[in-house]
Amino acid sequence: MSIRELLFAVADIWMIAVGFTYGIKFIRTYKNYLLGIEWMIVATSGSNFLVYGLIKAGHGSPMYAFAYFLDAFSRSVGITLILVLGLMKVTHRYKPSAAVDVGAFALAAVVGFVLSQFAEEIGVPGKIFYIVVNVLTTIFLIYFVTHLWGIGERGHAVWVAVASACGFVIASTYDFVHIPGDDAEHTIFYIFALSTWGLQMFAYFRAYRAFDAHNKRVDAQAVTGASVTA
Repeated sequence: MSIRELLFAVADIWMIAVGFTYGIKFIRTYKNYLLGIEWMIVATSGSNFLVYGLIKAGHGSPMYAFAYFLDAFSRSVGITLILVLGLMKVTHRYKPSAAVDVGAFALAAVVGFVLSQFAEEIGVPGKIFYIVVNVLTTIFLIYFVTHLWGIGERGHAVWVAVASACGFVIASTYDFVHIPGDDAEHTIFYIFALSTWGLQMFAYFRAYRAFDAHNKRVDAQAVTGASVTA
């Protein structure tokens, strides 16, 4: 195994570990199925990608088609609309119904299937679509960062800002930039991409946890104040 392949494996394992670990915690601790399931989908995609890369399965392998679908799933709706809806649970006290949860993932599956199966037919517009939805998501994440800063969670605000900025760079260059010296499988690019996606999931979970703790303190103070007044 070359140094490049080793770094790819380490970056992928990092993303897989973060995805499964915090995906489970989102569900068990916060009952946030949107973020929990999406985190685990990203981790599943990484697991499939790791095996695909290590055994050099090739583009004709079912693992490649599965990886392409999961990639489209998360880039189109998963780490965009689903991420925003999930974070709104702490920013807006939003409580999505089971129908919203199911509908969001059904939409992601349909859009992911279309974008992966008809990528050549859709062409450049599909690639631009990924950038547009990422820009819209980044705008919300800027809002998320400002609120973290406003509640005193400045460390988390900085980490979310850094992770989001890195994610924006990856999304913007994904289909349009080839790193000089990179191979046909874009191994160098994926080392940066996988590391970034792991960092995003890590930073977003910790920021969510801090925001949730803040909300609980505010609620407790409100109850205490109401009791004293009564």
